Amino acid sequence: MRRALEFLFTRVLRSRLGIALVIAALVFGVIGAARLVSGPIDPAAGLSNRPREPISTVDPEAGNDGVLSSPGAPTPKTFPGELSPEQAAGRFTTAWLSGPGSSADNWQGSLRPLSTPALIEKLAGADPQSVPARKVTGQVALRARTESFVEALIPLDTGQLRLELVASDGRWLVDSVDWDRP
Repeated sequence: MRRALEFLFTRVLRSRLGIALVIAALVFGVIGAARLVSGPIDPAAGLSNRPREPISTVDPEAGNDGVLSSPGAPTPKTFPGELSPEQAAGRFTTAWLSGPGSSADNWQGSLRPLSTPALIEKLAGADPQSVPARKVTGQVALRARTESFVEALIPLDTGQLRLELVASDGRWLVDSVDWDRP
């Protein structure tokens, strides 16, 4: 017995494995003692003041504020004496389609009064002969994004012209031109 105790204290308890085993035995002993002292576990225990109904954070008097009940599309503002977005898009499209057969200066000059400065700058090196369509085949369709920003879709003989118009200083001007082929 003496040799066993000597072996235990001189070799096993001085090694890392021995120390780890002693710590594990202590931890399991504390956990076991705590469970014995705490008594049986009540499955209904938990929140003592659990609500009987779901918690609601919405004011029932405020009305429906969900995504599906959002207000309709905004109505673009048109100032008295100025072109409406449909008229501005129609005139720009007519000027844009007049590109083939005209000089670059004349073509850009006809687009300038209906364009924003940013678009005029983008069109500075454009070739009027590169306009891919010849005639309008339908009505201008507007998608109002805000009161001062709309998207106009114009069906043409070889695709669809998409214009973005902004109301700048009370006037509707084309800010972006895009071409969609069918």
